[in-house]
Amino acid sequence: MYVPRKMVVRRAMAPCGLVLLSLWLCIQSVPISMDKTKEEPLKEELEPPQSAETGLHYDRYLREVIEFLEKDPHFKEKLKNANMDDIKQGKLSKELDFVHHNFRTKLDELKREEMGRLRMLIRAKQDIQGGNGRTVDHQALLKQFDHLNHLNPHTFEVEDLERLIQSATNDLENYDKSRHDEFKKYEMLKAHERKERLNAMSEEERREEEQRYEEMRKKHAEHPKVNHPGSEDQLKEVWQESDGLDPDNFDPKTFFKIHDSNGDGFLDESELEALFTKELEKVYTPGNEEDDMFEMEEERLRMREHVMNEVDTDKDRLVSLSEFIAATQKEEFLEKDEWETLDQKPIYTEEEMREYEQHLVNEENDINKKSEELYKQREELERKQKELNNQKIGLQQPAASVATGEGVPVVPVVPGDARPPPPLGHQQRDVPVECQ
Repeated sequence: MYVPRKMVVRRAMAPCGLVLLSLWLCIQSVPISMDKTKEEPLKEELEPPQSAETGLHYDRYLREVIEFLEKDPHFKEKLKNANMDDIKQGKLSKELDFVHHNFRTKLDELKREEMGRLRMLIRAKQDIQGGNGRTVDHQALLKQFDHLNHLNPHTFEVEDLERLIQSATNDLENYDKSRHDEFKKYEMLKAHERKERLNAMSEEERREEEQRYEEMRKKHAEHPKVNHPGSEDQLKEVWQESDGLDPDNFDPKTFFKIHDSNGDGFLDESELEALFTKELEKVYTPGNEEDDMFEMEEERLRMREHVMNEVDTDKDRLVSLSEFIAATQKEEFLEKDEWETLDQKPIYTEEEMREYEQHLVNEENDINKKSEELYKQREELERKQKELNNQKIGLQQPAASVATGEGVPVVPVVPGDARPPPPLGHQQRDVPVECQ
């Protein structure tokens, strides 16, 4: 599998589509005991967070805030009874005032750590952009602080929680789009570099490479039928091959409970994506030159989006049992048509490709311009260094002459004359002697 040298596609380590609301609504629905005699000391509850990553640049801060708020009994109870509109409108944020002092102190500490991390991040970006000769986009840098109130860098307040909810919701709702855009750039770069390699070949080499490429393309397209994601055939295949159950005894409710791996009563995006592994294995095999694993992850994302659009009726990015059962009773559940994979549809337009190639040309020109400037700066520094070395040599020569006595006139001393010689630099004068 060929991977472009100019780009590495970032993959989230865990489900990237979870929104803050999903993370909160997936709290285990167990009764909260308010018996103070049975409460554990609060200081023992301050443990590092243990949850999946979201892919956001402030992911750790987001998870730590959520998990420490969940540890507060009052806030957790309010959260259980809150609906999504209340959360989005910031009503839940007001409950921060009633959170235990120990947790508030910890939240203050988390915010100060996040502020320090962001300052370091911005300084690094400024250094990189300035070093590359690019104009620093200060507005874009300031957006790194949108998820907290940076005007108050010391304490975590209601406004910080409201900003965190709003930023996480908006960013994660747009995260899938950014992944699609990233993949499109990857494919365009791959096509561009393939074109460059072909242009550098002889006519015979080019013909052989084109033939090899066409054979790989055909080989990749030869795969078993890919069932429509979320269809009866697709789920029954998982039920039989992954769960080891008889497809004739398929039961939607049992299927849901089997694949609700954390037992929270919902299928989240990672649990849904796990259902498509069998279908993806029909098309992509790791190690095969004709199969691109980046394309496989894009295909997985497309499948998950398709199922969410069909099943997630309340658009909370979670599939409840009732939504799942209702989906199995729709006509679409019996869909028999094969799923249209990425290789069967264009990923980008010709106009998008032209714009991207022009972008690459502009980038290369900027790099060349910066290289010329750096080369001139180096030449100037070398010239100045040479001048300084020459000046240093000139200053060292007189000092060396004085130390060795070279170039200094020698005054002869008459034997038996005990008088000291006259000082250097003064000439002796003849003294007349009186005749007797």
